[in-house]
Amino acid sequence: MERGARKNVERETWNVERKDRFPTFASYAFKVLILLVLFASGLAAQEHAALARKIQQIVSRPEFKHAQFGIEFYDLTGGKTIFALNQDKLFVPGSTTKLVTEGTALALLGPDYRFHTRVYRTGPVTAGGVLEGDLVLVAGGDPNLSARVQPGDTLAYTDYDHAYAGSLPGTVVPGDPLTVLKDLAKQVAAHGIWRIQGSVRIDASLFRADKTEPGTGATISPVVVNDSIVDVTVTPSAKEGGPTAVTASPFLPYLQVINQVTTGKPDSDALLQFTNDIANPDGTHTVTLSGTVPAGWETSLAAYKVKSPVRFAESAFVVALQTFGIQASAPAGGGAEDFQLPTASATPDHVVAEHVSPPFRAELKVTLKVSQNLHAATMPYFLGAALAHHSDDALAAGFSLEREFLKKAGLDLSAASQADGIGGPGAAFSPNFMVHYLAYMVKQPFGPVFFSALPIMGRDGTLVGTLVNSPAAGHVHAKTGTYVLYDGLNHDLLVLGKELVGYVDTRRGHRLAFALFVNQAQANNMEQVEAIGDLLAEMAGVAYESE
Repeated sequence: MERGARKNVERETWNVERKDRFPTFASYAFKVLILLVLFASGLAAQEHAALARKIQQIVSRPEFKHAQFGIEFYDLTGGKTIFALNQDKLFVPGSTTKLVTEGTALALLGPDYRFHTRVYRTGPVTAGGVLEGDLVLVAGGDPNLSARVQPGDTLAYTDYDHAYAGSLPGTVVPGDPLTVLKDLAKQVAAHGIWRIQGSVRIDASLFRADKTEPGTGATISPVVVNDSIVDVTVTPSAKEGGPTAVTASPFLPYLQVINQVTTGKPDSDALLQFTNDIANPDGTHTVTLSGTVPAGWETSLAAYKVKSPVRFAESAFVVALQTFGIQASAPAGGGAEDFQLPTASATPDHVVAEHVSPPFRAELKVTLKVSQNLHAATMPYFLGAALAHHSDDALAAGFSLEREFLKKAGLDLSAASQADGIGGPGAAFSPNFMVHYLAYMVKQPFGPVFFSALPIMGRDGTLVGTLVNSPAAGHVHAKTGTYVLYDGLNHDLLVLGKELVGYVDTRRGHRLAFALFVNQAQANNMEQVEAIGDLLAEMAGVAYESE
């Protein structure tokens, strides 16, 4: 019972005890109040029962015979759990792990933190505009050196991120992917530099990383141009069997694409795959794109994940400089990727260009709304490097900072496991851990920023097409997660994890934190995997009616 209602009961009880003095009105008011309380309690119990029935209907379905569910709904307004199932067990969390990764970054960096990318000269500039040395871009960990940067300190995103294009739908953010690099190049020209006698170099020593994130295969690095992606667009013929045309963006010497894509049936799916990736001696790559695209479609998109973000950034910056008439070239033969700006040149008077990112609150929204794997995978490294000042073991240092933050939040770390920023192998959380993490986050000064960065069911991000016509659409703010492997034995899919974790603002004004996990489910195709996600969303929809 809420505090105000309790005061009323205490006051009316006192009046009943003095009924000889107040025999009529007080007695009547007390009875009415008791009836209202009992009615509300009964109604809430019925609605909680409806939630339990809906969950039982779902978990009892034949396709979940071998699956495990972990569920908890926690009423933040009332301070109580309204439903729980296996809430203390560990579950594969998939991309809901990004809630913890990015929430930690938000807490430690602050919503107004900005990344800095600077360009230095290593030598003097002659009167004729010749830089007698190298031009060095020092990577600052900014994941948005791309067309995402928009006026007004914002970042653009598409609900279907281009990182997944090829095997899944994906679209690019409109604009020039070299926008930021061209702005840096314009600043270089403004310093009177028209020819670089040395080379264009990338200093990516902020942290050392030689891994790819397991979700899309993108390479982790402190330099990230266009999400370390070349967007390859395929245009089919009008008829089946006809030739296709391929264009790459950004179009750079770094990548040559051999087109072996054919035009398929009009009602077929687009299936695109990069094969036979050859690393050339000069650091460039030659790759074959194969597969089919349906006849009559305007275009299909495939995302090539660059193998060397440093070489890719060098190539892109050279092209950006040449756009402004600056004579520049990358190191002959590729050069060493572990190049570092000489200490003598790392001074303010050697800076010839700088890009300052929009505030971190904008990056948080990009990563959580579209589930951007590379951004989240990079974050623990960045925290370890930028805050703990570890470049060689940044990942471990980043997780130490996260552990310290979660402990201070009073969370039970025995109910959590994490090995990367995105929820790959080694990640596990209990529903109870997640709801208490969400409860903590929403109470912090940055809580509204965290809340607003989540996908909204039926409205945007990874939930844009989920239960669009449900009464709960627009009232569920939650992170999705999917972890699927191919089952070679049965030629099917094994859903290691499908998840939905976040908040629902109920029709009666209560806010619930919830964590919904299903592990070890079986599916025939990705449509069935998405259908499992819809069932979890239905649970959240019923909870919308429950309090």
